[in-house]
Amino acid sequence: MLDPRYRFYVEARLGLLHKVTRSTLTLTATIPTSHPSAAVLGTTRSGTGCLVDDDGHILTVNYVVLGATAVSVADCEGRAIPAELIAQDFATGVAVVRAAAELDIAPLAPGDSRDLEIGEPLFIVASAGDGERRANSGVLTSLDPFDAYWEYRLERAVWTTCANPGLGGGPVCNRFGEVVGVASLNLGTIGRATLAIPAENYFDYADELLTHGRRVSRPKRPWVGMFCYALPGRTVVAGLVPGAPAEDCGLEVGDVIASVDGRPVQARAELYGHIWRHDPGEIVRFDVYREGKMLSVPVRSTDVEEFFG
Repeated sequence: MLDPRYRFYVEARLGLLHKVTRSTLTLTATIPTSHPSAAVLGTTRSGTGCLVDDDGHILTVNYVVLGATAVSVADCEGRAIPAELIAQDFATGVAVVRAAAELDIAPLAPGDSRDLEIGEPLFIVASAGDGERRANSGVLTSLDPFDAYWEYRLERAVWTTCANPGLGGGPVCNRFGEVVGVASLNLGTIGRATLAIPAENYFDYADELLTHGRRVSRPKRPWVGMFCYALPGRTVVAGLVPGAPAEDCGLEVGDVIASVDGRPVQARAELYGHIWRHDPGEIVRFDVYREGKMLSVPVRSTDVEEFFG
């Protein structure tokens, strides 16, 4: 016979999982072919989000809804509800949509990755399409910084052994069911299966994001529109966003970036830091190795929010 204490524990954990699952939604976004993100991310995207308040606001990851002209959400019963894009934070990668009708589910409680300890248990709930949900559990392995190839860096990221079981954007929760992260990238490495954006990047600035649609209190960052591979001791241009400043001003795929404004570049994080010393609209000067020659390429930066807006 099952020990009553263990039975109580199992039922409590299942109840918590059920609550989080009920508050997790499927997102579907439609993006016009003319939008700059369509060539890379496609024109129809699916993702996961979670309800975070009683006003119908749903927290997700920005790449799912970037450029969306139409958004809908679906609950666990598969009921589809129109929604609208309310806020985006390009620097951290979170986004918010709002359901156009009452969802009849409870919002999830806010958590804070700053309260987490290494080894702490976490779990992810994700949509697998329409009304299907999947969950996975693991532990926190790191809160190290993270930089990506698309001019993106988090000073603190949530690294976990939980493999994301479905579509990106779902809640990463602590043992109390509080949202401590937004599942962003499937890494598939030992100890770092999933990378999540710390949830306080939304909860600490919710009023600002919902009022203005973006983080107005943070200085705007310049952006040039390139993808970069990080190799030992060097950073290489791996791709260019069509129509973005980097392409228009003459950077090329394969360029090895030696310095920015005369400051040496050995790591991708250094590269981004040098670019972000500027204001949008200012010229960023890249010294690059190309076909055995050192070239200087001035690039007039822009505001990423305006480019993708």
